[in-house]
Amino acid sequence: MRVEERHYAETARQYARRMLKANIISMDLEPGAMVSEKELAEQMGLSRTPVREALMDMAQYGVVDVMPQRGSRISLIDYEQVEEARFARQVLEVAILPQVCQNATPADISRLRQNVRMQMFSQDPDMAESFDMMELDNAFHQMIFSIAHKENTLHMLEGMSIHFDRVRALALNVVKDQKIISDHMAICDAIAKRDSVRAAEVMEKHLSRAKVDEEAIRQVCPQYIKN
Repeated sequence: MRVEERHYAETARQYARRMLKANIISMDLEPGAMVSEKELAEQMGLSRTPVREALMDMAQYGVVDVMPQRGSRISLIDYEQVEEARFARQVLEVAILPQVCQNATPADISRLRQNVRMQMFSQDPDMAESFDMMELDNAFHQMIFSIAHKENTLHMLEGMSIHFDRVRALALNVVKDQKIISDHMAICDAIAKRDSVRAAEVMEKHLSRAKVDEEAIRQVCPQYIKN
């Protein structure tokens, strides 16, 4: 499990929840793995209470199974929940694109393009350690919501998105498809041209790639998937 520093003013429960979420999405806590409150607490330098509370929060999101007297287990990937999260994300992100195309300033477009350039650098073996593709991908979409002034809408999706994000992270390692980057380039171009129709067309295709990736993930990592 990877542990980062605790943020200023972050409660112990918030910190534990953030670390659990990050490690579940990155697959450092693998689907089906048993986790111990005691061990997690020691790794994060916390007492067991906030860790227990964070595990319960993750259980509400459906990514942790809390089993009385046995402990907790990271839930297997449930493609029904993945699809529901993907659907919600697609509906909302496509819906805000007219506002994005209207609101985007030259500086906004420059930041989006800079993000895409860093995504391209992340594919260079000599630079891969300096750039995290998943973080850059997340930042790109966060900027989209921010330009539309819909940050709270993205936050509303937080719990559901964990299911979709696990599959996205897994696909980066299993499928290794650089079409994600070309999609982002095309979205940038459409926003720069104020072409919301084209932006929506590319975004729908982009957020539907999880459906295409499912077969490859099932073949390579069947132990992670709920039957």
